[in-house]
Amino acid sequence: MKIKYSTLLVSFLLPFTALNAADIALTPPDAKPGECYAKVMTPAKFETVEEQVLVKEAGEEISIVPAEYEVVEQEVQVLPASKKLIPVPATYKDVTETIEVQAATRVWKDSLKKKGSVVNSVLLDAIKAQGIDLDAVTPNNCLKEIFKPATYKVETEEILVQNERNATEVVPAEYETVEEQVEVIPATKEVVQIPAEYETVEEQILVEEEKTVWKKGENPAQKLSGSTGDIMCLVKVPAKYKTVKKQVLKSPARTEIKEIPAVIETIAVQKMVSEPTLKHEIVPAVYEEIEKKVLEAPASFQWVSTDAELEENWKETGKHVCLVEKAAVTKEVTKTVLDTPATVEEEVIPATFELVKVKKLVSEAKEVKTPIEAEYNTIEKSKKVSDSTVVWERILCQTNMTKDVIKKIQNALNEKSYNVGKPDGILGNGTKNVIEKFQTDNSLSTGGITYETLDALNIEL
Repeated sequence: MKIKYSTLLVSFLLPFTALNAADIALTPPDAKPGECYAKVMTPAKFETVEEQVLVKEAGEEISIVPAEYEVVEQEVQVLPASKKLIPVPATYKDVTETIEVQAATRVWKDSLKKKGSVVNSVLLDAIKAQGIDLDAVTPNNCLKEIFKPATYKVETEEILVQNERNATEVVPAEYETVEEQVEVIPATKEVVQIPAEYETVEEQILVEEEKTVWKKGENPAQKLSGSTGDIMCLVKVPAKYKTVKKQVLKSPARTEIKEIPAVIETIAVQKMVSEPTLKHEIVPAVYEEIEKKVLEAPASFQWVSTDAELEENWKETGKHVCLVEKAAVTKEVTKTVLDTPATVEEEVIPATFELVKVKKLVSEAKEVKTPIEAEYNTIEKSKKVSDSTVVWERILCQTNMTKDVIKKIQNALNEKSYNVGKPDGILGNGTKNVIEKFQTDNSLSTGGITYETLDALNIEL
């Protein structure tokens, strides 16, 4: 049965990460012709460290050494007055203390959703330039961009449509109607953007004479999520020329200023042709009001809180920035601390008198204090000792990825309790997922079937 790798090869080497890309050579070092290499992800390494946490403070324990007596025969006091010391033990109480094991982080995204994209610094700088204090924004809150379109106002202008005139009772004055042009909207200018123009030219590129060169290779196991997508094979290629088409700039982008002419209206006005000849009467001039539309305020943009109510004429552009905070990871530890220290109470015993043998006090009772050491619990913390890196590793290519090799890998995984089912020599999604889990569990590079992984599985080719 012939295995087809086309779709499998294309999808397996999708880029997983760009960590340390600037520190990695463009081609694998010390490579040999016929071998294939890939940029693979070496996971970050952690170590478990122990920390001593106080759970019970130091204290002291008090014990009583009783008084000592001797017996004598005399008619005296049988028992002298004495004191009885009663120890009162110390008391303790439990208190809970919260310890931070991972600090909180904050990042600006375009929404509060988990799949929100990180906002670039250029947009954040533009928001700050408008006087917005981003440091004052509390986590899990958003800002939105709003705009107000340009506004115009209508102005009224009074124009003369009929001059002041004289009238007579016998022969009235004569008039004629003439047209006069009046500007109602002034001339303006508009900036028009003209895009750059390109033309296509051909250029001959010389490919070097026969030599060993690095070319993109294919890895049939390329669907592991840690792959960077860079597979390189050292092969021999013949000399050749190649015609390359490229676009060159014909004329750069520019802007032009477009003149928008004024709006002129023609109105009819009365002008006197002849004055009256008899009794004169003064007729006042006649005026007419016209309306003009002029710019009052240009369009403007602002950033405000998403909870802010918009004033009249303001609208949303649809752009948002949100401050997302990943909460700190904490752990609660219970401690036992001293509540009240140990004490001693005194009880007075009166003397006893008889004519009998008596006990004579040799040494009084006394207290003995024994120190009690503080108690600690050991907790474990995970500490990063090295970051994830991308390195060149030799991998299996399509030429040496046979069904027998795949069966060996499947058998080795089953023997190490990484179940892939019955070995069939087919590199399916189930086998690829198990390979990636084995690499992750054993701190191996991910992103392809490397020779490092084959060594860990004890497989020799």
